[in-house]
Amino acid sequence: MTYVVTENCIKCKYTDCVEVCPVDCFHEGPNMLVIDPEECIDCTLCEPECPAQAIFSEDDLSAEQAPFLVINADLAKDWPVITEKKDAPADAEEWDGKPGKRALLER
Repeated sequence: MTYVVTENCIKCKYTDCVEVCPVDCFHEGPNMLVIDPEECIDCTLCEPECPAQAIFSEDDLSAEQAPFLVINADLAKDWPVITEKKDAPADAEEWDGKPGKRALLER
């Protein structure tokens, strides 16, 4: 099993989660993070660290968020690993919780 970064991370891109990951499975894209399912050890440490509540166990994904399992796996192959917390985008709070952000995902 793996944890998955879902739609609410798009344009929020808080990085609090990356510092607690013991296996460095987070990858950074232009406007969101993803988790490499091949590296994730299901330790659960990242989930409570996400201010946007965008990280879920794959078993807890809603039908609407289920495609993010594949999105995380695909993008983790191309995006660089991130291990240190960075400042969130200046408008992250404005984007937190907004629906329909999937179309805004920058690859």
